[in-house]
Amino acid sequence: MIVNHTPAGWQIIYQQAHALLAAQLLHQWPALLPPDYWVGLLAAAAQHDDEQADWTGHYGLTPAGAPANFTMKEFSLEQATRLMRAARFQGRWRSLLTSMHLSTLYESLRGQKPETDAFLDEQRAKQKTWRRELKLTKSAADQAYTLLHWCDRLSLILCRQELPEMGRALEIYHGPDGRRYEVLCSAEGGPVHVRPWPFREARFKVSVEASVLRQLQFATDAELAEALREAPIETQQWELAKE
Repeated sequence: MIVNHTPAGWQIIYQQAHALLAAQLLHQWPALLPPDYWVGLLAAAAQHDDEQADWTGHYGLTPAGAPANFTMKEFSLEQATRLMRAARFQGRWRSLLTSMHLSTLYESLRGQKPETDAFLDEQRAKQKTWRRELKLTKSAADQAYTLLHWCDRLSLILCRQELPEMGRALEIYHGPDGRRYEVLCSAEGGPVHVRPWPFREARFKVSVEASVLRQLQFATDAELAEALREAPIETQQWELAKE
């Protein structure tokens, strides 16, 4: 979950919803790949946070009983393995992109646990095999994945309410063209700008659904889960516009 503190309590955005927002942003880029590969890239963006673990043993809570943001949770080898198993049913291209995303996120954990190292080694080997079978160079695969990562990063900035104040710019990530991109909002409640502007349309809207909780603390995962099932849903929307 992405957890934002509000004056009334908590705003909860599921990671799967954040991934769908990343796919909305990707959809606004000019198609840089053949149609089958472009749709596969969209699928990888929309599903890159699927297969989340069930809430057991205070998985969804901090020690103080607050909803736990995803950054507070340790790497789940079980979730990563399930995600790769699900990806394979959509083919090697989707599998390659998903595997590259997991490598990007978790390569820094190498050396901490043997089972994590084995998983990371497996991803490296499979990526090489899939590139060879798909007749893709490493640079071509990297360029496509960079776009997924870029959209994932901008989606997180929006979902986590990280847009800087007073018109200041925040780096998103380098794009598939190697350029550095920034995001800013010139006025509170105004449109979001990206520099340089990469999208097809000069102005468009994207959105994500969020659950609103007014209870600050929870005794168990079950109590939090029940509160989320009953929580009102609000749609968070952003307008992106070329300067």
